[in-house]
Amino acid sequence: MDATNRDDNEEFRTLNGYRRQRLSRVTESMEDYLEMIYRMTESRPAVGVNEVAAKLHVRPSSASKMIGKLKEASLVSFEKYGQITLTEQGRDRGRYFLWRHEVLSRFFRRLNRSEGELRQVELIEHFLNEETVGNLEKLLERFPADWEELGS
Repeated sequence: MDATNRDDNEEFRTLNGYRRQRLSRVTESMEDYLEMIYRMTESRPAVGVNEVAAKLHVRPSSASKMIGKLKEASLVSFEKYGQITLTEQGRDRGRYFLWRHEVLSRFFRRLNRSEGELRQVELIEHFLNEETVGNLEKLLERFPADWEELGS
């Protein structure tokens, strides 16, 4: 197939163009916060703004502002200077974001034969849909434990 005709049925856009097309109003930063809050609340019911800020390496004022946006989106419950809890919708989204992160982390660690793939996962995770992540998880089940078995 000629490379010039390969994508004729597709509409190319810039990264920002794809972002504007998103069906969800949850931004990549909001996803990161929800994932972290979900991680932290797996073992307890609520967390503080300063704790979230420390985990994400941001200023407490920045975290507080983002928590406000999550509250506006009905993803968290939060009162100023209080504790953050996830709403049912926030918990569902956070669970998904953590699953997506873990699948990609396992995939890149296996693919690159490494332990440290956090940066790559954090950069790419926001751009894959649920179907793709699910298919990556299925692919991981079929990967040999050692890439040497593939003759690489």
